Amino acid sequence: MAVVLDLLKKDTRPRHPEKAHRPDQPILRKPEWIRVKAPGSPKWAETNRIVKENKLVTVCEEAGCPNIGECWEKKHATFMIMGDTCTRACAFCNVKTGRPEALDPHEPENVAKAVEKLGLRHVVITSVDRDDLADGGAQHFADVIHAIRARSPGTTIEILTPDFLRKDGALEVVVKARPDVFNHNLETVPSKYLKVRPGARYFHSIRLLQQVKELDPTIFTKSGIMVGLGEERNEVLQLMDDLRAADVDFMTIGQYLAPTRKHHPVERYVTPEEFKAYATTARAKGFLLVSSTPLTRSSYHADEDFAKLKAARLSKTAG
Repeated sequence: MAVVLDLLKKDTRPRHPEKAHRPDQPILRKPEWIRVKAPGSPKWAETNRIVKENKLVTVCEEAGCPNIGECWEKKHATFMIMGDTCTRACAFCNVKTGRPEALDPHEPENVAKAVEKLGLRHVVITSVDRDDLADGGAQHFADVIHAIRARSPGTTIEILTPDFLRKDGALEVVVKARPDVFNHNLETVPSKYLKVRPGARYFHSIRLLQQVKELDPTIFTKSGIMVGLGEERNEVLQLMDDLRAADVDFMTIGQYLAPTRKHHPVERYVTPEEFKAYATTARAKGFLLVSSTPLTRSSYHADEDFAKLKAARLSKTAG
């Protein structure tokens, strides 16, 4: 593979120009527990039609999520706002890198219409990084939340945000819009940040999650990581402690899958037994909810998980 092309949009320009000249990385053969069914059912097609009619971007497509067939079959889609082009170039991510276009002022209403048409009980809204914007896109997140609430007041809203690094006051704008779940992923252990997530700062992300709880303790907080990037077990356990120190409620752990041979390689496939062991340890450390499987992703089974989160909080309060 000579260049990383934008095959999703049938574009001949590099999707990841910063990765195009990197040497191809070796590919590890996927074990049986990673295999998934290809999408294409009638219900998948209906979800696809609604997404396209409303001119929306989904992280399901842009990030090449392996669970798209299962989720779209259930009419669960994770909407990616503020365009399809990210200002950062993380080594693990398949989202296009480059200079983003201006924000679409109609996007909040279009997302709200799609949520209404799909009849979603719970919706996940994420975004690209928009370091080019003064507030990192915080007000746009708030506008989307308000638009969904106006059309679908019974729908619970989960957001998966960027880190708003060096964007003073941005977090307060988003929290004031009162999403039900605030998710910000750490992605990996701190020792891997320079190679895997070079534009981010580990302790800034931890502090961001802590501040959400300080601003509004009623909002559930959530964060996730990928494993198989070369991290050590003791590093994952320390990361769990850091999240609990920030009072994070929900942790997700999933297997890293390299989008192309130009991305960071998969160092190893973590076994299902290891994922179960991580889940047991995380629960013992006090998380209200843990999802730790090879195919776990941030928004995978998000609606069912939100119900479990509420039940776990009620149980803890009652106890």
